[in-house]
Amino acid sequence: MIAEILLLLAGHSSSLFTKDSSLNPALAPLLHPGEQQCLESLGLIAFRYRKIKVSCSTLSRSSSRYICALCATLSHILKEEYESLVIETEAKILRRDSALVGSGAFVPLSSVRAIFSEWDAPLAALSTLMDELESEKQWKPGPLIDMLLARSRTGVYRIADIISRISITVQGVWRTQLTAFIVHGSLSPTDPLASEDYVLKEGHIPSCVSTQTRDSIAYVGRAIGTINAVRWQKQLPRDIASEHTMMLESVLPEDQHAFDLVISQIRTNVGEWLWLNVLTRNDIEGALDSLGNYFLLRNGEFSLSLIREIERLKTSRLATRAGSTSMIREQDLNLALLRASLGTTAQHDPYLARLRFSLPSGPLRPLLPSLSSPKGQSSLPSTHGGASSTSLFNTHLLGTPLSLCYSISWPLDLFLDRADLSAYATLFAFLSALRKTHTRVNTCWTSLSNAQRARRRWTGLGEGGTTEDSDVRKRLLRCGWGIVRDMGWFLDTLSGYVLMDVVDVEFRKLKDRVGKEGNGSSARAESNVASQSHADTHNASIPSGTSSHLDFTTLRTIHTGYLDRLLNGCLLTNPSLTAILQPILDVCERFVAQVERWGGDVLPALLFEGSLKEGDDQVGAMVKERWLVVAEIDQTLRDLLESFYEQLTASTSQQPFSSGMDTSKSMFLPGANQTTANMSRNSKGVEGTDDSRRHVERLLLRLDFNGGLSKARRKISGGILAEGGLE
Repeated sequence: MIAEILLLLAGHSSSLFTKDSSLNPALAPLLHPGEQQCLESLGLIAFRYRKIKVSCSTLSRSSSRYICALCATLSHILKEEYESLVIETEAKILRRDSALVGSGAFVPLSSVRAIFSEWDAPLAALSTLMDELESEKQWKPGPLIDMLLARSRTGVYRIADIISRISITVQGVWRTQLTAFIVHGSLSPTDPLASEDYVLKEGHIPSCVSTQTRDSIAYVGRAIGTINAVRWQKQLPRDIASEHTMMLESVLPEDQHAFDLVISQIRTNVGEWLWLNVLTRNDIEGALDSLGNYFLLRNGEFSLSLIREIERLKTSRLATRAGSTSMIREQDLNLALLRASLGTTAQHDPYLARLRFSLPSGPLRPLLPSLSSPKGQSSLPSTHGGASSTSLFNTHLLGTPLSLCYSISWPLDLFLDRADLSAYATLFAFLSALRKTHTRVNTCWTSLSNAQRARRRWTGLGEGGTTEDSDVRKRLLRCGWGIVRDMGWFLDTLSGYVLMDVVDVEFRKLKDRVGKEGNGSSARAESNVASQSHADTHNASIPSGTSSHLDFTTLRTIHTGYLDRLLNGCLLTNPSLTAILQPILDVCERFVAQVERWGGDVLPALLFEGSLKEGDDQVGAMVKERWLVVAEIDQTLRDLLESFYEQLTASTSQQPFSSGMDTSKSMFLPGANQTTANMSRNSKGVEGTDDSRRHVERLLLRLDFNGGLSKARRKISGGILAEGGLE
């Protein structure tokens, strides 16, 4: 019977048990209850082992290399440990080992049960594992590794050890694929990690790999793969590839910190080599020029032309009957981009093709500025209890969220990422809103001037009407002129500060720094190519702590600090200020729209009021109606400007001046040299804070040059209506 039990444990069938591992009913009455329990326990162990072996045999024919590796490792573990235990037990019995064989001839079932008890929990866990594997038709490496890692985290040592070894094998297969991808740029013909355009496939990356590391894997794989595909004259040196292979062989994705560190170092090395050999200074300068021209409005004639084209598009669609042709779509806006470039320096700019507009909310009918005061507009916006979203400015051009996008391709995407483009889009939304509002206020000023000259032909030096009517009309006109003057002064001051003190100064500083340090980098790279071997090139691509040439990591850090200072200088990182700037622009838009509705003049024409009765010197109803509108706008604008000045003054004492951008994200990578680290720290500590504070101080001086905002405004007891004689 012992021989049959050992055969059963080795995976053979036996008449002692039924197919479901239950003890044969005919044998049960002949056994002691203790013996029956031991046999049932041994039968369950044998049943689970046989089931696992059958499942391994079936799954090993899978097309997935990961499943095949898993089955091979599991079979090896069972052979080396479980089957060896069966053979060792049989050998002890044949040798009549006194520890197992009692009185030299009797083998207690309890002793055999005790020997194999250590496999109770492991075989149960492995049986469940095989059931889960067989429940899916196809396993991708990501979920498979995640599942194995989750199952290995158990307090039962033997289960954790066995599944951990299986997991390491599967991770090793995945690491081999990863090495081929990011070191050699090659993809397996079956079940590759990425698609043909080097985009990582869904489910092929374990969840233990962080998002930043995934981006780095895609970045490096795409760079190396593209270089190989286009047969670039310079390929990654062999010694760098060998070093990266050894680095990958030393870690597994389950050790997240070490794995992330290795991938980050590989990305840094590859990025710096690309900067010296692939992504040249001319490419960088061209991209910076185009981003500055179009997103920072440095090409003034194009930006004004674009604003006019969008306004013309809105007007033409409003004049069209309701239907599909009255909708504004992305292609209409992109066509407006091309039309705006005609006759400007952007007409023949190849970088213009990289621009496109995006409508997140989809096609829509154009919207005109509202003539009524929005709810809560009369009161000042709250400057506490929540940050203002800078995305509010992206509705000014079209009346609905509108984003300007910039298409980047390899190798430019090695320098710019989504965070950079998002920052540029935010800056464009604010600057274009400011430029558009400023242009409309200037147009309103021109309209009022033309209307005044036309009126003077008939009224001489006065405004016409009866004595009382003429006086009130004069006051209404002066108040309207005062509103436009204040709007124009504020927008002109703010625009001059933003475009000259911030954008122009920071852009020139960036170009000077890139050009100065880039020249040294290019000269060094040419020297390396001319006189050094591939090993020397490798040494040059990973500069020492005292290196002064512009490496790839330093370049990105410089650009990040540049964007940080732009956002700070444009006040977009201060929620209290953006919460006030938004309604200021809205008030300006509303007043201009109101004047346009009135025919381009604040005063109604005398004939519009009708003939006054003889002896009736009362003010006309239309003048009173316009007084109410002008008074409300005047009071709101004054309060907003004073609140803006107060918040701007308070911001100079607030710490720190920072955009909140994570400069470490893809810009400052582990393993960068000490020079880069010091430069990044200095950039944020000195250039970021002190320069931003100096920017704000310049704006304060401009806004309060004549003391108009710092001095307390004289309150009129009866208000502006009483001042105008309407109360």
